[in-house]
Amino acid sequence: MTSTRGEFALLDETWASVTPPAARRMLIAAAAAFSVRGYHATTTRDIAAQAGMSPAAVYIHYRSKEELLFQISRVGHTTSLSVLTRVPDGPPATRLAAAVRAFASWHAEFHTTARVVQYELSALTPEHLAEVVELRRRIEAAVRDMVEAGVRAGEFDVPDVRGAVLAVLSLCIDVARWFKPDRGRTPEEIGDLYADLVLRMVGASAP
Repeated sequence: MTSTRGEFALLDETWASVTPPAARRMLIAAAAAFSVRGYHATTTRDIAAQAGMSPAAVYIHYRSKEELLFQISRVGHTTSLSVLTRVPDGPPATRLAAAVRAFASWHAEFHTTARVVQYELSALTPEHLAEVVELRRRIEAAVRDMVEAGVRAGEFDVPDVRGAVLAVLSLCIDVARWFKPDRGRTPEEIGDLYADLVLRMVGASAP
């Protein structure tokens, strides 16, 4: 069973690109605080307490609470894009299944962080939102390329590629909203289930 504390410990690798260590520690603390209280209800004092640092330490590394949210969103979207596209070559059905399995599993395994990444976008400044939207476009394009490859190969029957891509992404992302470790299915089981559902959605058989 994956606890919130365990999740953030496992996320150390996700935040490895954030330096120096104190800035990384503050970012992980902010993600934890936002996931529990929500962005608007969280104060910089809450974040500092979560990190075991003084409130003034927040501003040494980040100009504002919103910049913390932006960095969480940027790192989270970059990580999920990597998870989605880090699949081996193979037939379209095999690649799509592997991508969905990894993407859905990630949103379950790291559900509290993914919830912040996916559902607090409205609090970003227009400039920061534009950067995150570009990452989201790349995520959408990666899935669209896989679906279109299957259609070209005659493996998928998809009359509306754009609609199918939206459905695939919505299905996987929404895992972060409802997933609880004590609900019975593991992240891996959810990944397997969703891979099968998506293949059925595009008219393919399980690889």
